[in-house]
Amino acid sequence: MSAALPATGLPREQVLARLAELRAGDLAARGGRTFAYVYDPARQDIDDLGHEVYASFLDVNGLDPTVFPSLLAMENDVCAIAAAHLGGSAGTVGTFTSGGTESIILAVKAARDRAGIAQPQVVLPVTAHAAFQKACQYLGVEAVLVDVDPKTFRALPAAMEEALTDRTVLLVASAASYAHGVVDPVAEIAAIGLARGIPVHVDGCIGGWLLPYFARLGVDVPVFDLSVPGVTSLSVDLHKYAYAPKGASVVLYDDAALRRKQYYACADWTGYTMVNATVQSTKSGGPLAAAWAVLHAVGDDGYLELARKTLTATRRVVDGVAQLPGLRVLGEPEMALVALASDEVDVFVVCDEMAARGWYVQPQLGYRDLPASLHLTLTASSEAVVDALLVDLADCVDAARGVSGADPGLLEAVAALDVDALPDDVLGTLLPLAGIEPGAGLPARMAGINALLEAMPPRLRERMLVEFLSLLFTPGPR
Repeated sequence: MSAALPATGLPREQVLARLAELRAGDLAARGGRTFAYVYDPARQDIDDLGHEVYASFLDVNGLDPTVFPSLLAMENDVCAIAAAHLGGSAGTVGTFTSGGTESIILAVKAARDRAGIAQPQVVLPVTAHAAFQKACQYLGVEAVLVDVDPKTFRALPAAMEEALTDRTVLLVASAASYAHGVVDPVAEIAAIGLARGIPVHVDGCIGGWLLPYFARLGVDVPVFDLSVPGVTSLSVDLHKYAYAPKGASVVLYDDAALRRKQYYACADWTGYTMVNATVQSTKSGGPLAAAWAVLHAVGDDGYLELARKTLTATRRVVDGVAQLPGLRVLGEPEMALVALASDEVDVFVVCDEMAARGWYVQPQLGYRDLPASLHLTLTASSEAVVDALLVDLADCVDAARGVSGADPGLLEAVAALDVDALPDDVLGTLLPLAGIEPGAGLPARMAGINALLEAMPPRLRERMLVEFLSLLFTPGPR
């Protein structure tokens, strides 16, 4: 890529050609072979409509709802649809956000500001999305992590109650947890919050839209939404299983008083009095308009059919893996999220083998006593590729037998490292240990790197990946 602005503007065709070259290295967002990050409805009409409406509202600014009333009307409509879908009442209110992380940050801020105490804490299971810990770090809140049941991977209400202090401002439950696709016992956790006067947030970012449809299709989904006494807020991403373009999420509250605590206002400066409902100030109307359009175009019956395809694919994968020697499904997922582990082969090697066959399955490192696994996010497009997926999984498990991505000597060396004694240049210390030359890029096969990361304590893992991210986002020579 060029490292300077061209002296003369490039022709449109040349710009598009360069973009096509850049996209050539990306994972496929459509086609069902990428099992993380993307949500494919396998319906071109949904994609085309979302893209068209998104582009038509790109230059509309959502900063001030009184200036562009179309956005205000659409946001109220989208939030009302989400509230009706998720057990809301006449008093339920919501906010449209850029994604699940922003929704979670706002929910944590609302709970923190509602309590108004020093050194606030949020109690959450270790399976809760890392966005909660990010929110806590940003907002000066302590995250109190609680272990989950090692067999079901669900939160343990008694353990969460034991972790409560007089500084707890929020309890968290997942519906469903990203890593394993299981729904926490929301009703029990919410009852604890209700009895102690502590707000309870349900993270439905990935499962909130789909789970009600799964329930209608016969899945035994535990009750988790705003109809549960004690649930005070809930987040749901529309750019996941509602198939809206990114980024589109909603955070709902059981009453307007709590939502007001997420707002920010500032009159102590020389310009206009700023008041924001979200973390963002200026924001394009494209995501909101596209989400509104997709919701109305698909409709309830359309979403039920997309859910049916997703459920069929999920059940076929779970049943197929049960017949596949060497892999097992972790827990009993209620969602279209499946984690595969093994006692016989290195799952990181399986991951590399799948990548070599054109699939993206996401490696999940082991944590505490929970095993390493491969993560699959299944969507409506997955139904058409399940048979091919299972065939290749079987082949990849066979190929991984007797192969280890881990270098025992390297793992021993990493385990002996003193995290606090490492220099600022963590990558310069660790990459040579892994046989990687700085600046040479990552190897095609990542099993050894994943094994190395898994052997590190979380704090060292974080430091290494932060350094690597910083290295990635370094402009070329000017």
